[in-house]
Amino acid sequence: MFDIDAVITWVDGDDPALRAKREHHLAHATAPLHGNGTNPHRWICSDELNFCLRSIANNAPWVRRVWIVTDNQIPQYAPLPPAFAAKIAVVDHREIFAGYEDALPTFNSLSIETMLWRIPGLADHFLYFNDDVFLTAPVEPADFFDGDAAVLRGGWADYSHLEVSDESRSDPSLLNHYNQINAAAMIGYSADQVFSSAHVVHPMLRRVMARLFDSYRAEFIRNAGHRFRDTQQFLAQALHNHACLSAGNAAILGMRDYLHVAVGAFNSWTAEDVNAYLAGAERRNIKFLCINDLPEVERNFPDARARIVEAIGG
Repeated sequence: MFDIDAVITWVDGDDPALRAKREHHLAHATAPLHGNGTNPHRWICSDELNFCLRSIANNAPWVRRVWIVTDNQIPQYAPLPPAFAAKIAVVDHREIFAGYEDALPTFNSLSIETMLWRIPGLADHFLYFNDDVFLTAPVEPADFFDGDAAVLRGGWADYSHLEVSDESRSDPSLLNHYNQINAAAMIGYSADQVFSSAHVVHPMLRRVMARLFDSYRAEFIRNAGHRFRDTQQFLAQALHNHACLSAGNAAILGMRDYLHVAVGAFNSWTAEDVNAYLAGAERRNIKFLCINDLPEVERNFPDARARIVEAIGG
């Protein structure tokens, strides 16, 4: 069996030094910035890293190493089993942007994801976690890789109507769609045939990303150079997925084993609604939970953190 690593991207938007740099670049932007890329929600830290690490320790202790990619000092997190804690390594942005430091500092997850595969010592097979994605049940390598093929969660989507809509391009909720369209187009897929990835853990092959970098070096460098999210960018994991699909090296999971709590999901929900939804993460057939805005959830459901702790295994 091959080694599998986990990679987590994390940021503390309240870090004074990072906030000062961000405000400087916001003030000196030479072109209009997209609302999705400048939303303060993008950098809020609500202890998600703690939940993410604990969920991996409890449900995927078999990972070889856990890499935390950040431009911050890592905060204190809840005690982890010593053997698992020894697997954790911190990677500074300067390491993955080596040779392309002009792109730093960056406040853009799309740019960071473009370079994640350059972590020194990263296993060829790795799992990419946003810090707001948690494992809610025990998982095995076969949940992510079918032999050497990446197991993808999501489905085919027709986004062709977005290509001709200038109004949609400025909609913060649709930026990810354009990023996926751009990624698919690089591999030869049209906007009416885009594999839309679910908000889950992304299994990725380092060698695929390295090969794509060699083929699309200018596009990668341009993508990494955006300090804030933009509709012109591609989503790195979507580029990886479409390349694997095109090469016949991916398997699409035929069932939904994840829950996604999107931004704004609870504007009209009651506490009972939220309780019932989050309780779904405790079902054993649900293995992944993504919560985009934990403070928003807590405003509607004060016991949300306790429910998450139950879901990830305590």
